Amino acid sequence: MEKLELTAEWDKVFPKSKRVEHKKVTFTNHFGITLAADIYTPKNAEGRLPAIAVCGPFGACKEQSSGLYAQEMAERGFLAIAFDPSFTGESGGFPRAMHSPDINVEDFQSAVDFLSVQENVDPERISIIGICGWGGMALQTACVDTRVKVTVTSTMYDMSRVAGCGYFDGADSAQARNEARRAVNAQRIADLKSGEYKRAGGVVDPLPNDAPWFVKDYYDYYKTPRGYHPRSLNSNSGWAAQAGTSLMNTRLFAYAGEIENAVLMVHGDKAHSCYFSRDAFKLLNGENKELLLIPGAVHTDLYDRKDIIPFDRIERFIRKYV
Repeated sequence: MEKLELTAEWDKVFPKSKRVEHKKVTFTNHFGITLAADIYTPKNAEGRLPAIAVCGPFGACKEQSSGLYAQEMAERGFLAIAFDPSFTGESGGFPRAMHSPDINVEDFQSAVDFLSVQENVDPERISIIGICGWGGMALQTACVDTRVKVTVTSTMYDMSRVAGCGYFDGADSAQARNEARRAVNAQRIADLKSGEYKRAGGVVDPLPNDAPWFVKDYYDYYKTPRGYHPRSLNSNSGWAAQAGTSLMNTRLFAYAGEIENAVLMVHGDKAHSCYFSRDAFKLLNGENKELLLIPGAVHTDLYDRKDIIPFDRIERFIRKYV
């Protein structure tokens, strides 16, 4: 296992709950990368608890939305962990700021491994929650991991679709994809020559006046005290510029129609990204699948707006199927 340097003090963007015990833990995925996680346990809990692994958004860290979700679910009686994906945050892996759908699905699976062997966890009652781009990775995990009894996606992004087709499928052509491929491949040579991985940049700063409204929403979360964190890629220098190769060469959800366990997809009906959940939901089969649209909510509302995130509905859905 890699030796990780974990922060001891509470450095989340949300307040610490008095109803929950918190500590740092680590576990290793089958690629040999050690992941860092925050584990939240209900105070005075007894026996084996239902458990949840949480991750996301894409380019965030566990001190942001995923930690908020995990702590909230722990207040509701679940043992929950929020983890940093490989190559990001406090987790290990080199080079930094890289992503891969295969490795990131394995990150979720290794979180399930970890939860399954905890003495205070019922291994037959494990769920996962994925936010934004990790909503897509969570749904992809459900395609392969039958141990996951319930999968919840919140404000889900299909990152493979964005990488291959652009926002709103606006670059869905061979010409556009070849231009993107040439740019990524040129960046590989440039990085090799420079000896370092160029970063693509996080959320644009300063914010242009003509920025799309959803970019302004991102800025309002990642670049202000509301959600800024020094270990968040989106709050700072972003992903490695050449990191998109694997997503461009992959399509998620090929076997989504074969997911037998329960799936709840939550999205704001005013979110620019809502089409991802609407389209992915059409791939699912069975009476234990639900698409829940939140009236008036935009993409980032489901990052941290506890007055909008339907935690009651999420809890009821998970308890119904675990």
